Amino acid sequence: MQQHHDPHRIRSGCPAQGNIKLYDPRVGSDLEGTYNYLRSLGPSAPVDIAPDVQVELVTSYDAALYILQNPATFVRDSRRWNALNEGRVPADSPALPMMGYRPNALFSDGAAHARLRQAVTDSLATIKEVQLVRQTQQSADYLISQFASDPRGQAELMSSYAQPLPLLVFSDLFGCPPEIGDRVIVGISGIFDGTPGADQVLGAALAELIALKRRHPAVDLTTRLMEHSAQLTDEEVLHQLVTLLSGGTAPLTAAIGTSSALYLTADGQSDLPVEDAVSKALWSYAPIANYAAHYPTHDVELGGRILRANDPILISFEAANTDPKLTAHRQQLSAKAHLAFGAGPHACPAKDPAFVIAVNAVESLLNRLSDLEVRVPFHELAWVPTPWSRSLVTLPARFSPRAVPSAVSAPSSRGGRQASTRFAEHSDTASGPAVTAAPQPKKGLFSRFLAWTRGE
Repeated sequence: MQQHHDPHRIRSGCPAQGNIKLYDPRVGSDLEGTYNYLRSLGPSAPVDIAPDVQVELVTSYDAALYILQNPATFVRDSRRWNALNEGRVPADSPALPMMGYRPNALFSDGAAHARLRQAVTDSLATIKEVQLVRQTQQSADYLISQFASDPRGQAELMSSYAQPLPLLVFSDLFGCPPEIGDRVIVGISGIFDGTPGADQVLGAALAELIALKRRHPAVDLTTRLMEHSAQLTDEEVLHQLVTLLSGGTAPLTAAIGTSSALYLTADGQSDLPVEDAVSKALWSYAPIANYAAHYPTHDVELGGRILRANDPILISFEAANTDPKLTAHRQQLSAKAHLAFGAGPHACPAKDPAFVIAVNAVESLLNRLSDLEVRVPFHELAWVPTPWSRSLVTLPARFSPRAVPSAVSAPSSRGGRQASTRFAEHSDTASGPAVTAAPQPKKGLFSRFLAWTRGE
């Protein structure tokens, strides 16, 4: 049934400006209506992305593409941000961790951006698809083994599968030894959960990983970044790793969860190929819903509105993908023409690996649990109340309980140098007899996963 959107219901808390508060949970309950209202104001409109933080939100596909593909006029360096420089952004604003400047490819322009991005794209290009598929399937098998034998035949797939799976894959790709991988996962999970001190935990773990790879290079993504001809400093390597983690794991979690929910319809498994389910999720429920702040280098007219130089413009990837003006010629577009991965020089450099991970994560789930069902209809699933992302809160499922055997450790596909150093980098992770009866600290997720792959 068509919902009738009342913009005053959402705008009532902001009488001075009348902006829609994109962070208001009520907006999330009727996003389609919210986007339709914003579209009625033009290709872009002012919204509050956080308390006392106004941005211009682009909801038009054509306007979004125009901005994304014109880096000379619309730059990414947030040190230009007028309101921030004038002290009008609260120091504790939740917008700052998302929009504040960091020395990485995401917030750089021109030659600085080209240098950092080349290091990232070249390093990612060395990942073989067969390796990525194996790592994803192995991570999936481990996570499924943790809940598949539940006698109730029930699981909550966001927290037990969609969220940890990308973290396991990325920790493996980065070449983390067990203890560092555990802290990387705790840090990045804490950042998205809002845990105090989580960014320090992540930064310290990655700094230790980089120092380790200086001493013991290996065949992994961290070493490739460090050895790239761009000659990144350790600080630059750290910030690229943080960007890959934060920009990769959370969107993948959302894509895996939404794609699984779309595939598992109320009538059971649909005939929709998994690749199509993932593409549909990227088109209709862009994991990064509203992001990619741009700053005009001069005043720009867009759809009759004047966008001031150095005022932030955010792209609503979700609204752009579902732009009604796009519907008429959607069939003529490539299946990959969605903007879920961005476009232009700042498009996600890991879009192909991300798609491979998402597809194989969903396929592994369906293959291992052939009678898997979502316990509630898709339209009743709740979404995380944040303006930045489009991710399910929970995905309750049921299945016939079964045992999933431990994996047999396979030779590393990353080459002999990695295989010879990976488990010997820390003496406390080497195999050997128990020394004392002293209690050992509980192993983290990555340590438990690695032990499982070795049949321990």
